[in-house]
Amino acid sequence: MKPLAIIAGIGGVNAAGRSSAHHGYRRTVIEVLDQGLAAGTIRSLAGLMGITGAIDADKRRYILEHTLVRGLEPAFLDPGDVAWNCRARLVPGHGPVSFVVSQRDLPGRLPEGWRVSEDVAGRVRIELSGDAEILLPVTRALEVSAAGQLPTGFDPKALYAGRGHPRAVQIALFAANDALGSLGIGWDTLMQHVAPERVSVYAGSAMGQLDQEGNGGLLASRYRGLRPTSRQVPMGLAEMPADFVNAYVLGSVGQTGHNMGACATFLYNLRHGMFDIESGRSRIALVGGAEAPLCPDVIEGLATMGALGTDKALLELDRRRNATEPDLRRACRPFGENCGFTIAEGGQFAVLIDDALAVELGASVLGAVTDVQVHADGYKKSISSPGVGNYISFARAVARAVRDVGEDSVRRRSFVQAHGTGTPQNRTTESQILSGVAKAFRIQDWPVAAIKCFVGHTMAAAGGDQLASTLGVFAHGILPGITTIDEVAADVVQEHLRFSPRPLQRTPADWDASFLNAKGFGGNNATATVVSPRIVSQWLEQRHGEAAVSAWRQRNEAVGEAAAEWDRAMTEGTASIVYRFDHEVRSEEHVRIEDGKLLIEGLPPISLLE
Repeated sequence: MKPLAIIAGIGGVNAAGRSSAHHGYRRTVIEVLDQGLAAGTIRSLAGLMGITGAIDADKRRYILEHTLVRGLEPAFLDPGDVAWNCRARLVPGHGPVSFVVSQRDLPGRLPEGWRVSEDVAGRVRIELSGDAEILLPVTRALEVSAAGQLPTGFDPKALYAGRGHPRAVQIALFAANDALGSLGIGWDTLMQHVAPERVSVYAGSAMGQLDQEGNGGLLASRYRGLRPTSRQVPMGLAEMPADFVNAYVLGSVGQTGHNMGACATFLYNLRHGMFDIESGRSRIALVGGAEAPLCPDVIEGLATMGALGTDKALLELDRRRNATEPDLRRACRPFGENCGFTIAEGGQFAVLIDDALAVELGASVLGAVTDVQVHADGYKKSISSPGVGNYISFARAVARAVRDVGEDSVRRRSFVQAHGTGTPQNRTTESQILSGVAKAFRIQDWPVAAIKCFVGHTMAAAGGDQLASTLGVFAHGILPGITTIDEVAADVVQEHLRFSPRPLQRTPADWDASFLNAKGFGGNNATATVVSPRIVSQWLEQRHGEAAVSAWRQRNEAVGEAAAEWDRAMTEGTASIVYRFDHEVRSEEHVRIEDGKLLIEGLPPISLLE
């Protein structure tokens, strides 16, 4: 049998909070959670947001109001007061246009029609003999005010000694540390059992790093009268999250990369990690995605495309309720009457290990990835329009799940994590696919969740948001409802499906599998199958025997305690984020090759033949 890709750790952050210990998931179902669990998640959010002391009613209300999708907060990005340049033309009136500037601000190559005369104190007078085009610094309001912003007060760059890093890289470093901490097994311990070449890291962004520290600052520098910095070109690369995790968190010399697929990016990377585990090329795979697109340029560009739900369009949807302001908390309304998706920031990482290593080390089993189907759309009229590829990826994923976990599990004990962007086009096309596949496999009343209604669309991390939520469902049994809709839109196909505005309260034993679906821009479709811990435990016993599984459970007690300690430290703000700059750097003088092995000082031998 090929190795099984066990999910042993999950970590990250989005608008719902921290993913480890299922806190982000719990925030989405907090209204129906056990009181003790709900209080624990409120405390975890308080720790993330820098809120100290006892949590009274006012603090609890503040925490709830400053998480999930909401209006952009002015301290981070004021949507009503965004810096802009207004193009204008100066036209001489009764005489030449003149103005005074500092000598040092005089351009090296004077524009045509400029005449310069000396002034005093290092200033010169400029006279223009003709018309001149200028850019005037002004401010204006964005059409979009809602976003899936990280919890108020959380600043990832304050947790480690990094400078000038794009925000997506900061988020990725936090997310990777959170995932590794949730393992309950130290990385050094893992590396005592795994050859260094049998580790994989696949992670990155879908859009690259578009803030001022990356491509955004690089491309805007000429227009702002600045020079690019030496960091902006490399920092802007989309695979920087993987590169930083390798170089500053793990010190990994293993396999690495990033597979971009627009909104399906996380699932593309998950597929690589799963393949590496199943083929035996790797025994550990860290897969992830991180995106930080809450920049005025990105928001304006997506709004111009008609992709985002604007304030005006949201208000029009709520006219029937006599609304006078857009309901920004309900900006993303998957499968309801909606007007566009809600942009968001976040990062998610998952740790995959093979089943033999999991049993050996007593690793926690949060679930397993058994399949990731990826298919393109074929010929298209428009690169942004949906096509047939998602029919293929979704149907194949369901067919293989029937083979792996059985018809009864798929029909009665599975659910769908829909792409669910909140756009009119998505609600019809995706519901048609889900309904058609359900009919073909004789599935009735199939529960459909849409995590973006809570956290918005994090693009490269979106599949990770779905995965983190799915693992929470497996742990607690409660499937989040699509709480931002009052009812399902009339043009949504509901046959064989169940869309509910309220949480579906079941037990962990009621779920065997989940299907994570992504319909990415350009025809990047992916569907992943994730199997529950209960099913995986059965498989482990079949593969390794009752005695081995019993020993695994005993070893897992200490692992669970270590993971719980990480959770406590994160909540209390005492957890240490690993960022090892200039740490045990190896170069050519530390390397030699002999007897079919590559030897690097400080690392176990690396085989050249396997």
